[in-house]
Amino acid sequence: MTAVTVALLLVVATAGLLRWRRPAWYWLTFGVIIATLRVLIRYASVMDACGLTVPPSRWRLTFARMTNRPVPESRPPRILRLRPTRTGLVLRLQLRPGQDAFDFAAASDRLRHSFSMYGVTSRELRSGVVELRMTGYDVLKRVQMPSRTDTRPMRVPVALREDGAVHYRDYRAIPHALTLGATESGKSVYQRNLVAGLAPMDVALVGIDCKQGVELFPLARRFSALADDPDTAAELLDALVIRMKDVYQLIRAEQRITADVPDAEIAADIWDLPEHLRPTPVVVLVDEVAELALFANKEEEKRRDRIITALARLAQLGRAAGIYLEICGQRFGSELGKGITMLRAQLTGRTAHRVNDETSANMAFGDISPDAVLAAIQIPAEMRGVAVAGDSTGGWHRIRAPHTSLRQAVNICNRHADRTPELPELAPFRPALTGTAAAVSAPLSKTAPVTA
Repeated sequence: MTAVTVALLLVVATAGLLRWRRPAWYWLTFGVIIATLRVLIRYASVMDACGLTVPPSRWRLTFARMTNRPVPESRPPRILRLRPTRTGLVLRLQLRPGQDAFDFAAASDRLRHSFSMYGVTSRELRSGVVELRMTGYDVLKRVQMPSRTDTRPMRVPVALREDGAVHYRDYRAIPHALTLGATESGKSVYQRNLVAGLAPMDVALVGIDCKQGVELFPLARRFSALADDPDTAAELLDALVIRMKDVYQLIRAEQRITADVPDAEIAADIWDLPEHLRPTPVVVLVDEVAELALFANKEEEKRRDRIITALARLAQLGRAAGIYLEICGQRFGSELGKGITMLRAQLTGRTAHRVNDETSANMAFGDISPDAVLAAIQIPAEMRGVAVAGDSTGGWHRIRAPHTSLRQAVNICNRHADRTPELPELAPFRPALTGTAAAVSAPLSKTAPVTA
């Protein structure tokens, strides 16, 4: 009996230690079994308490009355499947007649408490089928991406969602996106994960970093073009517009609209072209877009209008030509001048990290979902990297990208530097990789040596 007691105490102590220090390990060893039993045992009573049951049908009541049997109880939704995952449980339910998927979404917080889970989210798979994704612990506290992800061309896993699923940046589904966030909110880490995910793919990366290139120029070996000031950015965007026109001419030449060609073979964008003719897709990353929109005199105002016009044209017409925009900034409102709201309307994907005011959150989600605005302004300052991601459909979820240091991102870009395509239109903007940086004329600190 003593040995059994000691063994039991060791198991309890191990479970408690894992739950405190390694919640993911605790879930895989102890939590998944306990949670599964809890859900199965409490299921009927929880559904009844949450008002997710339906009264017995008339024929059942009539049959019970005719056979002098007790009145049948209300019926909960039928369980189609209960599947454990590395972060929680997935419960698929068949709705009873008269039930609505919205009822389960509204009761998600009550289900979370009733089943003693960390979080519960609901989504409708198809008519009459609802899926509840339950997480057993805070997956955003220490992000661990799964070893296997569903990667495809132009589809990058960049973050983990609060329900344990992987958040992908799919450029073919959502061509252009906007990323907002205050200083030290995690935008740079999100951008590094994006570049690191795109580096192994057959894609050209173009960067515009008006902070003298401190964010993107360390990754220069994987970039086909880089600009570090607004003047160069204006010329680079004009070159991209010229490339877009040339690609459209290629598509027109290869459309083959004749009577003997099936409709499926008629090209409307670069992905319909034969592989040997398909131009290389281009992803344009803009770091701190406000620096491109601000001006102090008439000359800078002309340059600003030129930049915003080029960005708007790329956002409206670039998808079919394989040019995708990834725009980052702290704010992206109408105070940046004319054309900004028109450009923002073309950016389907929206990601908002911690913001300083509700107005900034409205810039991202005000025209999509009021609930997403509320979630964005509630991100705590100590949770750097947590963001709210949504799109034009109104759906949104909390995400967090795994921490990737600049050194790690540089190593990945250097490893895949041989994949950097040379585009003739962007050759003047190809970053120079030979030699060292020019010496500054004055020291940056009191202890720094002066370079002659």
